[in-house]
Amino acid sequence: MIDFVLQPTQEGELRRRVLFWLPAPLPVLGVVYVLVGGVYSAAGWTILLAASVGVGTLLLALMVQPTPLPEGLVPQVSARRSLHRFRQFTGLRISLALVPVVIGAAASVAGGGMYPLLAALLLAWPQLLLAMPTFFTITRARRAMEAWGTTAYLWHALSRPAKVTWPIVTSAVNSWKAARVARSRESMRQKLEERAWKRAVREESAEASDGAVPAPAEAAASAAERTRPIRPLDSRDDERTDVLPHLRSRRAEGEESTDVLPHLDPARTRPEKPTDVLPHLTSGQEVQPTRQLPHLGSAGAGEAEGEGGDTALGSGSAPDGDPDPDAPAGPRSSVHRAARQFLEQGSGALGLAVRRSRRTASSTRRPHSNKP
Repeated sequence: MIDFVLQPTQEGELRRRVLFWLPAPLPVLGVVYVLVGGVYSAAGWTILLAASVGVGTLLLALMVQPTPLPEGLVPQVSARRSLHRFRQFTGLRISLALVPVVIGAAASVAGGGMYPLLAALLLAWPQLLLAMPTFFTITRARRAMEAWGTTAYLWHALSRPAKVTWPIVTSAVNSWKAARVARSRESMRQKLEERAWKRAVREESAEASDGAVPAPAEAAASAAERTRPIRPLDSRDDERTDVLPHLRSRRAEGEESTDVLPHLDPARTRPEKPTDVLPHLTSGQEVQPTRQLPHLGSAGAGEAEGEGGDTALGSGSAPDGDPDPDAPAGPRSSVHRAARQFLEQGSGALGLAVRRSRRTASSTRRPHSNKP
C-alpha cells in the first residue's frame, strides 16, 4: 500500500494530491461541532442549501470531462497536452468536492446544528473518490480527449517519472530547510568574524608586550592613526607619518624646491623677459645662448666677444667686421642667423642639404665608365 501511494510517477503525484485533501473535512467537522455546542438539529433552509450545493457539484463532477485534443498533433505533443488537461481535470474535481464542505460549515453555524455539514460531507467525499486517478477515470478522460480523432497518449504520460511530493507539506518543508541553512550560514559567519577579531586582539597584545610600553599620548595617536582614513592633511594639527611623510601642512612654511620641481625655490625664480613671441612679459631680456645653441647670442654678448678678438656673430655684422646687409634688424636677427647657419651646414644638426642653383652651363663631358 505504501509503494502504491508513494509511486514516483505522474499518476502517483495526482493520487497523492487527492489523498491529501481526503481527510480535510475532518478538522472542519471538529471546529463546527465546538461552535454549535454539539447540537445536531438546524433550520430546514440551511440543510436544503447544503444538500443542493452538494448535489450540484456531484452532477458537475460526473458530467464534466476534459475537452478533445486538436487534430494533427505529434505523439510527444499529444502526450504533453493530455497530461496537462488531465491534471486540470483532477484539480477541478477536488475543488468541486471542497465547495460543499465550506457551504455546509457556514450553513451549520448559521442554523445552529450539525445536519447541514453532515449532508454536505455525504455528498463531498464521493466526489473526492471520483477525482482519484483510477482505471475507470483515466479511461473516460482518454476517450473524451480522443473525440476528434487525435490519439491521446495519456497512459504513457502518466507513467513518466516524477518526484514524490505532497501539496502544501512539501513546499513548507523546503522553506523550513532553506531558512535553517540560512541561519546556520549566518551563525558560522558570526563565529568566523569573532574568531578573527580575537586573533587580531591577541596579536596586538603580543606586540605591545614585546616592545616598550607606549605613553598615553602615543597610544592615542597610534589609535587615531589606525582609525583615521587616508586623506590629504590640510590642518596644522595633522602630522606626517611613516606611511605618508609628504602629507604635511605647508601653511606655516613656504613651498620648498625639489629635484622634480626646482621652480618652487623663490631664490631661483626670476622675472620673465619679453620677446617677440611673448611681448606681454616684463621688460628687456633677449634670448641667451645655451650649450646646444651657442650661436643664439644677444647683441651685447656679441660685442663683448668682438672686443675680446672673437668674431661677433650675434651683433648683426659679417665676419670681416662689416655689417651684413641681408641680416634683419631687430631682436629677431639672432634667430635668422641661426636658421641661415643651419641651412649652410647642410648635413649638420638638421641633416638638410641646400643646394644652390648653378648658373654655369651644364657639362657635356661623357661620364667615366665604371666597367673594368
